[in-house]
Amino acid sequence: MTGTDTGVGKTVVTAALAAGVIARGETVAVYKPTQAGLDDGRGDVDVVRELAGVTTAVEGIRLAHPMAPVAAARRAGTTLPELAEHVARVADLAADHDHVLVEGAGGLLVELDGHGRTLADLAAALSAPAVVVCRSGLGTLNHTALTTEALTRRGIALAGLVIGSWPAAPSEVERSNRAELDRSPAGLLGALPEGAGRLDPARFRAEVQLRCP
Repeated sequence: MTGTDTGVGKTVVTAALAAGVIARGETVAVYKPTQAGLDDGRGDVDVVRELAGVTTAVEGIRLAHPMAPVAAARRAGTTLPELAEHVARVADLAADHDHVLVEGAGGLLVELDGHGRTLADLAAALSAPAVVVCRSGLGTLNHTALTTEALTRRGIALAGLVIGSWPAAPSEVERSNRAELDRSPAGLLGALPEGAGRLDPARFRAEVQLRCP
């Protein structure tokens, strides 16, 4: 799970996909390599656990400051896990679950460790397809194309696109963007309604649905 930027809705999309997997009777774990920044002491895995009803949702490391992982670790005076550690954690989760969803921090090329390795490197090491979460507004076509091109150049399969927040009253630009994204080779898995992450968990699971890749 990656996005065209930070704050595009990756966590809520992860929750929606996890809920969809659970609804079809399969098991799923969620792994967040690096959590940087907390909301009232809660991280993204806490949100996913609550919204989707996921039993297993874990982090590689939790950092207090809402910064890029390398900067947040430096400020905390700690060391980020190595890429191999993330790969091993995902493998352990995969041994006990039908699916593992890995949610990145920020965008695709944000560094995850002290050696310049990124979520793209993790996806490549896992041979995992990527879901790209994008915005609805002006600029999203370029940002999405840049992210998907980076995936393609690294040989990472693209499972699909998701608009992370779709307004109740979309503008002409947003409607046009959605049509263009749906016509892209990756195609749209869906668009989450604006404010979906604030729904009651039972309502979220009943109403917020995506086409699971």
